[in-house]
Amino acid sequence: MHKNSWQNRRRRRRSHQQNPWFRQQGSDERGSLVAQQSSQDSGHVGDDEAPSTSSGAAGSSSVPDLPGYYFDPEKKRYFRLLPGHNNCNPLTKEGIRQKEMESKRLQLLEEEDKQKKKIARMGFNASSLLQKSKLGFLNVTSYCRLAHELRVSCMQRKKVQIQSSDPSALASDRFNLILADTNSDRLFTVNDVKVGGSKYGIISLRGLKTPSLKVHMHENLYFTNRKVNSVCWASLNHLDSHILLCLMGIAETPGCATLLPASLFVSSHPGDRPGMLCSFRIPGAWSCAWSLNIQANNCFSTGLSRQVLVTNVVTGHRQSFGTSSDVLAQQFALMAPLLFNGCRSGEIFAIDLRCRNQGKGWKATRLFHDSAVTSVQILQEEQNLMASDMAGTIKLWDLRTTKCIRQYEGHVNEYAYLPLHVHEEEGIVVAVGQDCYTRIWSFHDACLLRTIPSPHPTSKADIPSVAFSSRLGGFRGAPGLLMAVQQDLYCFSYS
Repeated sequence: MHKNSWQNRRRRRRSHQQNPWFRQQGSDERGSLVAQQSSQDSGHVGDDEAPSTSSGAAGSSSVPDLPGYYFDPEKKRYFRLLPGHNNCNPLTKEGIRQKEMESKRLQLLEEEDKQKKKIARMGFNASSLLQKSKLGFLNVTSYCRLAHELRVSCMQRKKVQIQSSDPSALASDRFNLILADTNSDRLFTVNDVKVGGSKYGIISLRGLKTPSLKVHMHENLYFTNRKVNSVCWASLNHLDSHILLCLMGIAETPGCATLLPASLFVSSHPGDRPGMLCSFRIPGAWSCAWSLNIQANNCFSTGLSRQVLVTNVVTGHRQSFGTSSDVLAQQFALMAPLLFNGCRSGEIFAIDLRCRNQGKGWKATRLFHDSAVTSVQILQEEQNLMASDMAGTIKLWDLRTTKCIRQYEGHVNEYAYLPLHVHEEEGIVVAVGQDCYTRIWSFHDACLLRTIPSPHPTSKADIPSVAFSSRLGGFRGAPGLLMAVQQDLYCFSYS
């Protein structure tokens, strides 16, 4: 009797398992229980200024992730991720991620347009700052630094009108990079030409005054179909008289370092005459730097694959230093006869230029990052160095103790060669991430002051190039940020 009833229950349970209706209802019940449990366990996720990089949407944080499926928060159901690329309109993780980033960017742009005054720190505004200064809680240095931070957080985006002798080219040529000179009254540009190759130009910033914001582009018919690896201003005849470019080799044409006279575009110095191009056959140069040190006068350096080359422009003398990795970033010290180098291996080392041979004593300082170093910046007193790498890490190093004293969080980089901008006078650090967001930190305490989204849709080919200066347009100019993306130039000036 008991045996027969046990067999009957077993047959009914087996028939329920084989019935598709029971299987679907049971899976739905289990899915609802999992969803309820995950919603109870998950905490509230606050909105952050940085863009989301997760594969799920912002509203689907309480829904469990299923491998191979994507949950749409609007339709409230799962969709299968199509693996192939031969489908007409495949739903892929990359497409979902791009859609989420674009939605986040548009939302931040809308918030920036509506919110005139932004708060960089909690409880930080003009009235409280002035009151603390009057009560003696802030000294002059701290007051000026915090006032700069307050004005940075209130910068408004305005489009700059570029005037040129060839307006049609402005509508088609895309900005690749911009680089301001020492006085911030000129902007060297590298533009990608629609038919292929690159074109160079210099933008005069003397007309960059509110409310008109008009600048003039000076162009030259010098084209190159080679990739520009690195650019810096060079002071050969006078301050910033030339532009030093490292060009990548192509086919049978080897790479080279080229000194391009700025007078080929526009004359900004009395007595300037159009100069000649000066090229040095240096194959495979990743980086370059010009020396303003008196002990390495008229010299520039190039970072190669496992080699550093220091060249004297006037005499042609070269000095070579072997390394264990590719050199991706360089900068000369101004007071000490040192050349700082950042490598693909993550090592940062200084070369003592007084050593004429490759003995053991030419490496003066050694620091280490966990990823490839993309930028090194020596600070004014040359006791500290700031560096960024391809893991998105930005560190401030003490060169005397060779220890990291501060780290700046939030920068996004995975593999791109991205520059770092340090401005001690305003007390800020500026960097553009691979997610196309421009972030501004406080130099003194690494607080993230502002995150600026790109005015154009995010793309790996359209990472903005920026230049910040305390005197945009010359000595009488106002502090501000210039941003070049696609064919447009934007100005974020102090209001």
